[in-house]
Amino acid sequence: MNLRRYIVVGVLSSVLAACASAPPAAPPAARYDSAPIIAAINQAAAPVGRELVVKPVLDPASEGVREDAAELQSQGRLDEAGTVLDAALETRTDDPVLLQARAENAVLRGDLAAAERFARRATAAGAQAGPQCRRHWETLVQVLAVQGAEAADLEAARNSRAACTVAAPPRY
Repeated sequence: MNLRRYIVVGVLSSVLAACASAPPAAPPAARYDSAPIIAAINQAAAPVGRELVVKPVLDPASEGVREDAAELQSQGRLDEAGTVLDAALETRTDDPVLLQARAENAVLRGDLAAAERFARRATAAGAQAGPQCRRHWETLVQVLAVQGAEAADLEAARNSRAACTVAAPPRY
């Protein structure tokens, strides 16, 4: 009788131990990193040989807001920078410099839907040639790539980015 009790207790202990073991750990989720995206955007805005560069006339107030937002971002205050840019965009709705700054702020915050929305507005309102044009389109390319967009949409954005590089007219 004693032997049976030990066997029953042993079997029950084994069953309970098997039930109590932890399930296999799920693989860690890929961590979002905005640094390579921002680096690609900055690289796209680098001058490309002799090209046509279209520089919009900068509104001093917009430039001041952009600089204030950049300062906040450098301090890690991304939400505050976004708020400052949003407030400025309420009165300057189509300012491509502010739209681009807000798109990049959204990238830093990991809000890819907002980044895409602001980048699309910047491409429509901004220069159609030169480094700033490439900056707008590269933002869109990077965001679409991270979001896993359709290949055709991503290719169209890449083609638009490439179209921003226009040879400078000959000088006589």
